[in-house]
Amino acid sequence: MLNFIKSRALTVLVVAALGATSVPAFADPADYPNDFAMAGDLLVARPLGLVWTVAGSAIFVVSLPFTAIAGNVKGAADTLVVGPAKETFVRCLGCINSGRYRDPNEVAH
Repeated sequence: MLNFIKSRALTVLVVAALGATSVPAFADPADYPNDFAMAGDLLVARPLGLVWTVAGSAIFVVSLPFTAIAGNVKGAADTLVVGPAKETFVRCLGCINSGRYRDPNEVAH
């Protein structure tokens, strides 16, 4: 029974990963995100981003002695903590690119 659950969970994870990589190819980044993109982002991407941010923080803390000796603390922090945190908390809801939403019709100041 446990092997059945593991295989089903692995199947769902693989299908979700494949589906997540194909969706951005159809989106036009210049357009304002639609309702479906916002809902998917809120219900799927943000919780996964939060989980990855916490996991990356734990991995960073464990790897800190080794990265400090190698002199790559900033690179490890950017990759494991800052990057996922920006994708989770700074990216606009439904947007593909990182950073705050900028309306393409708005004149820059």
